[in-house]
Amino acid sequence: MCGRYATTRSEADLSDLFDAVNVTEGLTPSWNVAPTDPVPLVRVSQRRQERVLDAARWGLVPPWADDLRAGSRMINARSETVATSPAFAPSFAKRRCLIPADGWFEWLRDGKRKQPYYMTPEDGGVLAFAGLWSAWGPESVLTCTILTAAADGELRRVHDRMPLVLSREHWDEWLTAPDATALLTPVVPSGIELRPVGAAVGNVRNNGPELIIPEQTEATLF
Repeated sequence: MCGRYATTRSEADLSDLFDAVNVTEGLTPSWNVAPTDPVPLVRVSQRRQERVLDAARWGLVPPWADDLRAGSRMINARSETVATSPAFAPSFAKRRCLIPADGWFEWLRDGKRKQPYYMTPEDGGVLAFAGLWSAWGPESVLTCTILTAAADGELRRVHDRMPLVLSREHWDEWLTAPDATALLTPVVPSGIELRPVGAAVGNVRNNGPELIIPEQTEATLF
Protein backbone atom coordinates (compact mmCIF):
# COMPACT_ATOMS: atom_id res chain seq x y z
CA MET A 1 0.00 0.00 0.00
CA CYS A 2 0.96 3.65 0.04
CA GLY A 3 -0.13 5.31 3.27
CA ARG A 4 2.38 8.17 3.54
CA TYR A 5 4.33 10.16 1.01
CA ALA A 6 6.05 13.50 0.44
CA THR A 7 5.18 16.20 -2.08
CA THR A 8 7.10 19.42 -1.52
CA ARG A 9 7.42 21.16 -4.87
CA SER A 10 5.81 24.55 -5.33
CA GLU A 11 2.68 25.08 -7.41
CA ALA A 12 4.80 26.92 -9.99
CA ASP A 13 7.29 24.05 -10.25
CA LEU A 14 4.54 21.45 -10.59
CA SER A 15 2.76 23.49 -13.24
CA ASP A 16 5.98 23.60 -15.26
CA LEU A 17 6.89 19.95 -14.73
CA PHE A 18 3.45 18.68 -15.77
CA ASP A 19 2.66 21.38 -18.35
CA ALA A 20 -0.52 22.20 -16.44
CA VAL A 21 -2.48 25.35 -15.65
CA ASN A 22 -2.50 26.02 -11.91
CA VAL A 23 -6.02 26.28 -10.47
CA THR A 24 -5.07 25.53 -6.85
CA GLU A 25 -5.26 27.95 -3.96
CA GLY A 26 -2.50 27.92 -1.39
CA LEU A 27 -1.24 24.35 -1.39
CA THR A 28 1.64 23.93 1.05
CA PRO A 29 4.59 21.51 0.83
CA SER A 30 4.28 18.35 2.91
CA TRP A 31 6.98 15.89 3.92
CA ASN A 32 4.42 13.66 5.64
CA VAL A 33 1.20 13.45 3.63
CA ALA A 34 -1.42 11.42 5.49
CA PRO A 35 -4.90 10.21 4.50
CA THR A 36 -7.53 12.98 4.13
CA ASP A 37 -4.83 15.65 3.67
CA PRO A 38 -5.14 18.04 0.70
CA VAL A 39 -2.74 17.03 -2.08
CA PRO A 40 -1.84 18.29 -5.56
CA LEU A 41 -2.95 16.36 -8.61
CA VAL A 42 -2.89 16.83 -12.37
CA ARG A 43 -6.02 16.06 -14.37
CA VAL A 44 -7.69 17.09 -17.59
CA SER A 45 -10.33 19.70 -16.88
CA GLN A 46 -13.61 18.79 -18.53
CA ARG A 47 -14.42 22.49 -18.76
CA ARG A 48 -11.04 23.76 -19.92
CA GLN A 49 -10.11 20.67 -21.98
CA GLU A 50 -6.50 21.00 -20.84
CA ARG A 51 -4.25 19.80 -18.04
CA VAL A 52 -4.76 21.57 -14.74
CA LEU A 53 -2.90 21.40 -11.44
CA ASP A 54 -5.64 21.00 -8.86
CA ALA A 55 -5.97 20.02 -5.20
CA ALA A 56 -7.96 17.12 -3.75
CA ARG A 57 -8.63 15.39 -0.45
CA TRP A 58 -6.61 12.15 -0.30
CA GLY A 59 -9.07 9.28 -0.05
CA LEU A 60 -11.55 8.84 -2.89
CA VAL A 61 -15.19 9.23 -1.89
CA PRO A 62 -17.60 7.55 -4.34
CA PRO A 63 -20.65 9.62 -5.31
CA TRP A 64 -22.92 7.17 -3.48
CA ALA A 65 -21.10 7.46 -0.13
CA ASP A 66 -23.00 9.02 2.78
CA ASP A 67 -20.19 11.34 3.86
CA LEU A 68 -16.54 12.23 3.36
CA ARG A 69 -15.38 9.83 6.06
CA ALA A 70 -15.65 6.98 3.55
CA GLY A 71 -12.54 8.33 1.85
CA SER A 72 -10.24 7.43 4.73
CA ARG A 73 -10.62 3.76 3.71
CA MET A 74 -10.03 4.45 0.02
CA ILE A 75 -6.60 6.06 -0.15
CA ASN A 76 -5.36 3.23 -2.40
CA ALA A 77 -6.89 1.31 -5.31
CA ARG A 78 -5.38 -2.02 -6.33
CA SER A 79 -4.34 -1.98 -9.97
CA GLU A 80 -5.38 -5.64 -10.31
CA THR A 81 -9.05 -4.88 -9.55
CA VAL A 82 -9.50 -1.16 -10.20
CA ALA A 83 -11.28 -1.69 -13.52
CA THR A 84 -14.03 -3.80 -11.91
CA SER A 85 -14.31 -2.38 -8.39
CA PRO A 86 -17.69 -0.66 -7.81
CA ALA A 87 -15.93 2.10 -5.86
CA PHE A 88 -13.17 2.79 -8.38
CA ALA A 89 -14.23 1.55 -11.83
CA PRO A 90 -16.25 4.69 -12.78
CA SER A 91 -13.26 6.91 -12.01
CA PHE A 92 -10.85 4.55 -13.76
CA ALA A 93 -12.97 4.81 -16.89
CA LYS A 94 -13.29 8.60 -16.98
CA ARG A 95 -11.47 10.39 -14.16
CA ARG A 96 -7.79 9.47 -14.09
CA CYS A 97 -5.11 11.79 -12.74
CA LEU A 98 -1.41 12.07 -11.93
CA ILE A 99 -0.38 12.58 -8.32
CA PRO A 100 3.04 14.28 -8.00
CA ALA A 101 5.37 13.00 -5.30
CA ASP A 102 8.98 13.29 -4.19
CA GLY A 103 8.88 9.82 -2.64
CA TRP A 104 6.90 7.51 -0.38
CA PHE A 105 7.34 5.83 3.00
CA GLU A 106 7.05 2.21 4.09
CA TRP A 107 7.98 0.43 7.31
CA LEU A 108 10.13 -2.69 7.59
CA ARG A 109 10.01 -4.71 10.79
CA ASP A 110 13.46 -4.91 12.37
CA GLY A 111 13.21 -7.13 15.43
CA LYS A 112 10.89 -5.38 17.89
CA ARG A 113 10.75 -2.10 15.99
CA LYS A 114 9.64 -0.97 12.56
CA GLN A 115 12.26 0.87 10.52
CA PRO A 116 10.78 3.50 8.19
CA TYR A 117 12.22 3.78 4.69
CA TYR A 118 11.81 6.61 2.22
CA MET A 119 11.72 5.55 -1.42
CA THR A 120 12.79 8.47 -3.63
CA PRO A 121 14.48 9.02 -7.01
CA GLU A 122 18.25 9.11 -6.70
CA ASP A 123 18.39 12.02 -9.13
CA GLY A 124 15.88 14.11 -7.20
CA GLY A 125 13.29 13.92 -10.00
CA VAL A 126 9.54 14.00 -9.61
CA LEU A 127 7.40 10.86 -9.42
CA ALA A 128 3.95 10.66 -10.97
CA PHE A 129 1.69 8.19 -9.18
CA ALA A 130 -1.26 6.86 -11.17
CA GLY A 131 -4.35 8.24 -9.51
CA LEU A 132 -8.12 8.57 -9.80
CA TRP A 133 -10.36 11.43 -8.77
CA SER A 134 -14.02 11.97 -8.03
CA ALA A 135 -16.25 14.87 -7.01
CA TRP A 136 -18.51 14.26 -4.03
CA GLY A 137 -21.61 16.00 -2.73
CA PRO A 138 -23.45 19.19 -3.67
CA GLU A 139 -20.23 21.20 -3.26
CA SER A 140 -18.32 18.80 -5.56
CA VAL A 141 -15.51 18.15 -3.09
CA LEU A 142 -12.59 16.78 -5.10
CA THR A 143 -11.14 13.54 -3.70
CA CYS A 144 -8.50 11.14 -5.03
CA THR A 145 -6.83 7.78 -4.60
CA ILE A 146 -3.41 6.33 -5.51
CA LEU A 147 -3.16 3.09 -7.45
CA THR A 148 -0.87 0.41 -6.07
CA ALA A 149 0.76 -2.62 -7.66
CA ALA A 150 2.86 -5.59 -6.62
CA ALA A 151 6.37 -4.48 -5.72
CA ASP A 152 9.37 -6.09 -7.37
CA GLY A 153 13.13 -6.02 -7.16
CA GLU A 154 14.70 -4.37 -4.13
CA LEU A 155 11.47 -2.53 -3.34
CA ARG A 156 9.90 -5.84 -2.35
CA ARG A 157 12.36 -6.13 0.52
CA VAL A 158 10.58 -3.25 2.24
CA HIS A 159 6.94 -3.93 1.29
CA ASP A 160 5.04 -6.20 -1.09
CA ARG A 161 3.10 -3.25 -2.59
CA MET A 162 4.20 0.02 -4.16
CA PRO A 163 2.53 3.00 -5.84
CA LEU A 164 1.92 2.53 -9.55
CA VAL A 165 4.46 4.97 -10.98
CA LEU A 166 3.97 6.26 -14.53
CA SER A 167 6.88 7.29 -16.74
CA ARG A 168 6.66 10.66 -18.46
CA GLU A 169 5.92 9.13 -21.86
CA HIS A 170 2.76 7.58 -20.43
CA TRP A 171 1.36 10.64 -18.67
CA ASP A 172 -0.81 11.79 -21.54
CA GLU A 173 -2.11 8.28 -22.27
CA TRP A 174 -3.10 7.82 -18.63
CA LEU A 175 -4.96 11.13 -18.60
CA THR A 176 -6.72 10.94 -21.95
CA ALA A 177 -6.88 7.41 -23.41
CA PRO A 178 -10.35 5.83 -23.63
CA ASP A 179 -8.85 2.64 -22.19
CA ALA A 180 -5.78 2.75 -19.92
CA THR A 181 -5.80 -0.94 -18.98
CA ALA A 182 -2.40 -1.50 -20.63
CA LEU A 183 -0.80 0.89 -18.15
CA LEU A 184 -1.89 -1.16 -15.13
CA THR A 185 1.05 -3.53 -15.60
CA PRO A 186 3.61 -2.23 -13.11
CA VAL A 187 7.09 -1.20 -14.18
CA VAL A 188 9.48 -0.86 -11.27
CA PRO A 189 10.97 2.63 -11.50
CA SER A 190 14.73 2.67 -11.94
CA GLY A 191 17.10 4.67 -9.80
CA ILE A 192 15.06 4.55 -6.59
CA GLU A 193 16.92 5.04 -3.32
CA LEU A 194 15.71 3.02 -0.32
CA ARG A 195 16.63 5.44 2.44
CA PRO A 196 16.30 4.59 6.14
CA VAL A 197 14.85 7.56 8.03
CA GLY A 198 13.93 8.37 11.61
CA ALA A 199 10.87 7.19 13.49
CA ALA A 200 9.41 10.71 13.68
CA VAL A 201 7.65 10.21 10.34
CA GLY A 202 5.32 7.76 12.07
CA ASN A 203 3.56 10.65 13.80
CA VAL A 204 1.30 12.58 11.42
CA ARG A 205 1.82 15.75 13.47
CA ASN A 206 5.47 15.83 12.41
CA ASN A 207 6.11 17.55 9.11
CA GLY A 208 9.37 18.99 7.84
CA PRO A 209 12.47 18.25 5.74
CA GLU A 210 14.14 16.55 8.69
CA LEU A 211 11.79 13.58 8.15
CA ILE A 212 13.62 12.52 4.98
CA ILE A 213 17.18 12.90 6.28
CA PRO A 214 19.01 9.54 6.09
CA GLU A 215 19.36 7.75 9.41
CA GLN A 216 22.31 5.62 10.33
CA THR A 217 20.98 2.14 11.07
CA GLU A 218 22.42 -1.30 11.56
CA ALA A 219 19.50 -2.78 9.59
CA THR A 220 20.39 -3.67 6.04
CA LEU A 221 18.41 -4.75 3.04
CA PHE A 222 21.33 -6.27 1.22
